[in-house]
Amino acid sequence: MRIHLVTMPWQPLELPSLQVGLLHALLNRVRPDDEVREFHGSLRWAEFLLERSRGELRPGDHIAVGSESIFDGLGDWVFSGVLYGDPEWGVARLKEYAARRGTDIGTATAMRVHAADFVDASASAILGDAPDVVGFTSTFMQNVSSLALAAELKRRRPSLTVVFGGSNCEGPMGHALHRNHRFVDHVVRGEGEYALPALLAHLDAGTAPFDVPGLCWWDGEESRANEESRRTVAPGDIPSPDYDLWQEAVDTSPLAEYVHPKLVVEGARGCWWGEKHHCTFCGLNGSAMTFRAKTGDRLWAEVDHLVRRHRILDVVTVDNIIDMAYFKDFLPLAADSGWDLRMHYEVKSNLTAEQLELLARAGSVHIQPGIESLNNKALDLMDKGVSGARNVRTLRECENHSLTCSWNYLYGFPGETAEDYASVIAQMPALVHLQPPGGAHRIQLERFSPNFADPALGFHRRTPAEMYHHVYDLPESELADLVYLFDTPPAGIGGGTEARLRAAARDWYTGHPTSTLVMEQPEAADGEEALLVHDRRHGWPERTHRLTGWRAAALRHLEAGRTPAALHRLLTTDGNPPSAGALDAWLGEAVALGLLFDDGRTHVALPTWHVPVRSVDRAPGPDDTPLQEGSATR
Repeated sequence: MRIHLVTMPWQPLELPSLQVGLLHALLNRVRPDDEVREFHGSLRWAEFLLERSRGELRPGDHIAVGSESIFDGLGDWVFSGVLYGDPEWGVARLKEYAARRGTDIGTATAMRVHAADFVDASASAILGDAPDVVGFTSTFMQNVSSLALAAELKRRRPSLTVVFGGSNCEGPMGHALHRNHRFVDHVVRGEGEYALPALLAHLDAGTAPFDVPGLCWWDGEESRANEESRRTVAPGDIPSPDYDLWQEAVDTSPLAEYVHPKLVVEGARGCWWGEKHHCTFCGLNGSAMTFRAKTGDRLWAEVDHLVRRHRILDVVTVDNIIDMAYFKDFLPLAADSGWDLRMHYEVKSNLTAEQLELLARAGSVHIQPGIESLNNKALDLMDKGVSGARNVRTLRECENHSLTCSWNYLYGFPGETAEDYASVIAQMPALVHLQPPGGAHRIQLERFSPNFADPALGFHRRTPAEMYHHVYDLPESELADLVYLFDTPPAGIGGGTEARLRAAARDWYTGHPTSTLVMEQPEAADGEEALLVHDRRHGWPERTHRLTGWRAAALRHLEAGRTPAALHRLLTTDGNPPSAGALDAWLGEAVALGLLFDDGRTHVALPTWHVPVRSVDRAPGPDDTPLQEGSATR
């Protein structure tokens, strides 16, 4: 059998498709007689645009439309006219939408005129290899480009078998995609390692795939959806991805000078925190929350193999959350390897300073810790299991260990009030030396999240997000099953509080590059130990604070974060305790000076021990696409 694995726009140009890499390796193992090819449609699309536009549409424009416009649906809209056979389909709707929201659609409009020719050329390229099966992987805005190409493939060769899978095919989304597009023969809902080989065996035998869990298939003119299985793919059955054909495509591409390739690896699936405390806004792991992880030894062997084979040191891990066992095996192996790795990892925000230091030594230069808020009330409503003070402590330790930290400030939770935000907003200027959020954003209502599944959490009314009306020509009832994002009446804060929070996040982002608050402990003079805190923060007077005695000890104790009562007990143990009144007065003064952050329960010290090297390439800014925790990996 000849099988073609396809990843269409808008797969990030610098990343191989993990799904294609995994399935290629799997098919090589379980069906060695099959011929497996790959079509890297996103890379080809960027090449096509560069040539057709005579250099006007460049890879940076691919990012702007494909990654930064996710919540406006521009990437899908570029191909919707091809899918529906009408170059003007959705144009008027998008223009009206963009005018109301102030959305720039110029680049997407310039791309759209080339979409039909690209789909035509892509179909010719794939059919030139005479495949029996073409498998599409679809995540984020890959649906419409994939559907447009699938429709053209089936129009030209009706006997071809078209299969869809990926995150956009989870649960009811997969069935809706199948029943509304007759040219899609099968949709794999959920993990594909067991389902795809089972489906291919049925295709070999010419039998109906009624026993493949989760599969959607046509029984005559009826779209059938097999019951999904609770069985998850065991870590031992998850292959190491094969990126050889992707590497070949990148190396021979005219875009090679524009693309800085990275490797994608997977150590774990599911979320160990979400199994017990599913963050209320998070829609990841809709069908497979159960946490499973490869052993640290095996993960390191895969990383080592891929780095050696491809000579690439940038490694993106797609785990929704790091396996805590990796602090004992995988990360020490990476740290001791001698490789100058640059890894990305999603972690929980309550890691210790020692764990963050190990991440840094192992080469995890970029982490996504899911901070989301510095407000205890909002964090409780999210079911994050962490405090505002602990999140600030994490930001400080990221600065101490030169870890780039990406996060967004989320708000809009039913039950939060303006009073909950007042203290945090007032203290944000003191945090300007720590890494800022990309911005402050109202949460999205995501399918599979507790907020979506349980209306009692406050989101009683929901409709498919408005952007889908210029993407799909489908009735509202079908969109309700097909799409991932929903509009809902705003909850939580609004008005002046919302405006102040967003402005404070913008000011933090703007002031951060030139801001430092650094602590040093000089040699004791005349037997008296002291701490010096050099304040060079944007918006603050340039000065140096000198702390001695119990005040210096208190600042050091507060690096770990303490309640006033716990701090007083520690100072008492030190042998020179202040009175409770003197300590309270000093805490208030230190907060006013921006040396401490107070979340209402705990105080935490803000000075760092050194100034890290800051790259000119900063984290996303306050006007960039808001990504909730984990969303970047959907």
